[in-house]
Order: sequence, then C-alpha cells, then structure tokens
Amino acid sequence: MKLFRKTLLKRTALLLFILLFLKLLIPQTVYANDEKNTDFSLYAQSAVLMDAASGRILYEKDGHKILPMASTTKIMTCILALENGNLEDYAIASSYAASMPKVKLSVKEGEYYRLGDLLYSLMLESHNDAAVVIAEHIAGSTQNFAQMMNQKAREIGCHDTFFITPNGLDATVTAKDGTVKVHSTTAADLAKIMSYCIMDSPEKENFLAITRTPSYSFENYREKDGQFVGGGRTFQCNNHNAFLSMMDGALSGKTGFTGTAGYCYVGALRRDERTYVVALLACGWPNNKTYKWSDTRNLMNYGLENYEYHTLKEAAFDEDRLKPIKVLGGQTNSLGADAYVDVKIDRPLSDENIPDNVTPPAGDGLLLKKGESIQVDCQTATELTAPIEAGTRVGAIRYLVDGTVYKVEYILTSRSVPAIDFSWCISQILHRYIL
Repeated sequence: MKLFRKTLLKRTALLLFILLFLKLLIPQTVYANDEKNTDFSLYAQSAVLMDAASGRILYEKDGHKILPMASTTKIMTCILALENGNLEDYAIASSYAASMPKVKLSVKEGEYYRLGDLLYSLMLESHNDAAVVIAEHIAGSTQNFAQMMNQKAREIGCHDTFFITPNGLDATVTAKDGTVKVHSTTAADLAKIMSYCIMDSPEKENFLAITRTPSYSFENYREKDGQFVGGGRTFQCNNHNAFLSMMDGALSGKTGFTGTAGYCYVGALRRDERTYVVALLACGWPNNKTYKWSDTRNLMNYGLENYEYHTLKEAAFDEDRLKPIKVLGGQTNSLGADAYVDVKIDRPLSDENIPDNVTPPAGDGLLLKKGESIQVDCQTATELTAPIEAGTRVGAIRYLVDGTVYKVEYILTSRSVPAIDFSWCISQILHRYIL
C-alpha cells in the first residue's frame, strides 16, 4: 500500500511538472478587446473605447458591468434639456433644488435662472442644484424627468442603464415587484450616450459648444410685473474637464465622483474621420483623482495607433451581381414563358453620391484595426409567388465585422408582377391564335 502511494505521488508530481512546462512553452491565447491585447493596464474597474460613428467597441475591460456613474449622468440631463427645452426660458428654483448637496450653485427658492445659463452651470461646474432646476422645469419633477431619461436611454439602445436622479447622486428605488434598483449604467452604455450627444442628436452642436466652453458667467433673475429682471447675484463657471487641454482633438467630456461610484469619466476625441469615446467607471477613489486622465490617454492613444477609418463604400456590394428572381404564377408577355422580376438595392445615398473627399454620415463607415475587413453577406429569395408589388423586400445585404452587423441594405423588386388570371389567359389566347 505504501509503495502504491509513493508511486501515485511521483506520477502526480511528474504530471504537474509536465503541465506547468507546457503552459510556459505554449503561447497563451490573446483575447480581443482585453487588457492582454495591449501594453498597458487600467485603473478603472470598467472601461470602454468606442468608435462613436458606428458604436463599435474597440476595447473593453468589463465594459458591461453595471455600476453607479455619478455626475457623468449630467450628459443625459444636458441633451434632454437641449432637445426638449427653450434656452431662453426662465426656470424657477424650488426648495428641493435649493436643498441639494455640494457641488452646487447655491440657488435659493424662488429665484429664476435662464435655462441656457443653467446648462453651463451643469456641465462646467457640475452643480447638483442646477440639474434639479433643469429637470423640474423640463418635466415638472425629477421623477418625471428620470422617466424621460430612461426612455431616451432605451431609444439610444442602452438597456443596462437606469436613471433615478438628474445629477448622478447615488440613489436607489424599490420597484413594484419589490426589487431594488440602483442609479447605474455600464461603460458601454455611457459611451453610447456620449456618442449620441456628439454624433446623432439634433442638438449636438449646442452640446459641444457648452461642454467646450472654458468659462461662463451669468446672473439670476426675479419676476417683476410679468417681466424677468436681472441685476441679482452673479456667477462664474469654469470648465473642469482637464482632458480638453491634454490631447489634440479633445472634443468633449464630463467628470463625476461620489463615494459609492468613485471617480468616473466619459470623454470624446476627434482626429480626421475618427471619433473616439472613452467611458470609465470606478476609476479610483481619493486620493487617486488623476487615474481617470491616465486611463483616458492610454485608451485614446490605443485607438489612434491601431485603428483607421474605412467607409462601407470600400466593401459595397455591386448591384450588377444581382440576378432576376423567378416569379411562380406571374404574368409574362407570352403564353408559356417563365416570369422573372429584376431587383435593385435600396441605396438612397448611392456610392456615386458620396464624393471621395467627404466623410459619409454616421453609420456609413467604421474604424478597423490592421488586418480586419468588412465582410459582406448577401441573401435573396430564390423564387417568388405572384402577385408581387414593386418595392417588395426580397433580400438583404449585411455588412459585418467579427460577426457583428453594422449596416444592412435591402433588396427590392424593381416592378410589379401580377398573377396569372382569367383575363390574362383570354388575352394571350387571342393574341396567339386569332390576332
């Protein structure tokens, strides 16, 4: 028995030694969008580098982990105010707004502020009370405004985001089913929201103008005889987004911090046709305030060094390759012949309409790493059954990278094909045998 045990121990030790040797000898698998694929590490618990034009994630570190996002929340507050409010309106400060904790503008109940001024207070100084005044003015209450925020998040495609407050202060609510929901998002969703703000929103230019402003001053107002009169307190706001002066092409951004969320950041950079968004969550706690800038630079440089802009024009499917589709039971010009219908690609902005020196609209291009390519998958019906209307969708062309679809073009019938009926049969017989 002792001999058996000794033999077993020796064999086990030998097996472990062989496995360890093989592990050292065989190269380890490198995973895309993982820190193993880079020569740097990140402080953030969750991070994403996104191609803002296509929404493609170029790099992630736990990018879909749900975490609180602090004042990066305010980019959603800002874009909703721009899209749904009048910047020349005057918003009144409530007692609830005045009760907000620092960082705050220190509004007083009953004071009026021009909505446009409050957006600078919101985005440059990150004032929590300004966010509440804005939310109450736009939606009547912060609860109603949170519903607008969540609805907008769903429209953008952010399904792991849940807003409770307009300023990003840590908060929880209990749903009707008893589950506790937290004010939270993911780095992937946060990057998607920023991409919307700078690329797709009808108010993107105003959003960029506000978030890029170095400093801004304004005053509060009071109501007198139905008019709003200034001359009250004056305020000075300075932009605290240090990233704007760190890299050429820095475009926009928003910082955030709470004791639960830690330091957070979302920022954008544009060079030539390339627009990158970085989102960081839980990027250190005091005294590690600079971690977010280090992570942002590393991710932006990674994107700039490794990705180039490519248009889908480069891989566009040639419409001449499409063949007519047989239509069963379809009318033809002569009795006994098979019916066919020509098809075309529904391409409103054809390749010929996009000059080579013009960047196509968002969605018509994306960033690719060296060695990557756009795959084209064309699927069409092999047979159709009459009647067929002109413009009937009979196929699709999908443009993919790494199995993810970034654009779809639809294939349509170019004309109608009626079904064979009694009157057509009589007509054909008359033409063939009598006329």
